[in-house]
Amino acid sequence: MMKYLLILSLTFSSSLLSQELTGKKVFETYCWGCHHQTAVAFGPPFNEIAAKRTKQEIEAYVISPKSMYKAFGYRRTAMTQFHLNDHELDLISDYILSFKGKK
Repeated sequence: MMKYLLILSLTFSSSLLSQELTGKKVFETYCWGCHHQTAVAFGPPFNEIAAKRTKQEIEAYVISPKSMYKAFGYRRTAMTQFHLNDHELDLISDYILSFKGKK
């Protein structure tokens, strides 16, 4: 029985490692419906956001778009508030910033 549990545990652990979370996966899960990396969609493209915003500004907007849109100079926000954990927030902000200067 212990041998079976050990094998099951190792299989599960290796499965989790092979599905490591990345900024691209966070983007595909939460952002892709409205944002694209370098093309205008419903929301601005990531290269435009990266050219204007710091990591802290991006994270603040993702955490609470309704409280940040005026500070960013927008008349309104259509962005949904997502409840990302700290790791997901770090990954998506770094992913967005990776498009700085790309066309």
